[in-house]
Amino acid sequence: MGRLLIVTAVEAEAAAVQAGVDTSGADPDTVVVAPVGVGPAAAAAGTTRLLTLAEAAGTPYRAVISAGIAGGFPGRAAVGATVLGARTIAADLGAESPDGFLPVDQLGFGSNLLEADPTLLKALTTALPTAIVGDILTLATVTGTNQTAATLQARHPLAVAEAMEGYGVACAAQLAGVPFIELRTISNPIGPRDRAAWRLREAFSALTEAAAAACG
Repeated sequence: MGRLLIVTAVEAEAAAVQAGVDTSGADPDTVVVAPVGVGPAAAAAGTTRLLTLAEAAGTPYRAVISAGIAGGFPGRAAVGATVLGARTIAADLGAESPDGFLPVDQLGFGSNLLEADPTLLKALTTALPTAIVGDILTLATVTGTNQTAATLQARHPLAVAEAMEGYGVACAAQLAGVPFIELRTISNPIGPRDRAAWRLREAFSALTEAAAAACG
């Protein structure tokens, strides 16, 4: 059946996911958790390396999950919530114009949107019935103002969260022909960067619970 690869940006996220995997009852040899770096480029490169090494060794992964904490759009995903990406969107991949932002697909240079594998999405929504399903945005620059948050909400009416790695991981998975989905837990509302309002402990705890349910 193959192994499941769960990639995160940083070690703290990987530790939270691994704690969930350890309590899920899953065979530890069937789930690999690894941090691959911050941002879409590092995530794509790190995930590609792991997928390539596994394939070369004759032990390919059956699926990839991009997991970690994220910012949630107010009114769409509250702090502490778990979200699943029906689509992962590179929200800042494109060009500015006098008429507004033009995503790369409108420029004719590919696509800035990748859909989650439907089988994975169905399995995880069953395992996580309270999870919020919607679009998850990937941004190389985290939103830090109300104006940018409002612009993104208007441009992406189905977006529930933003993070920095999902699209990179999705590209690596697509290139390798491996099913992909993004799973996040919300640590803060998207908008002005108020670290005092962040709830990292709650988000990491939710991430552990989500990993346990997803792998159980």
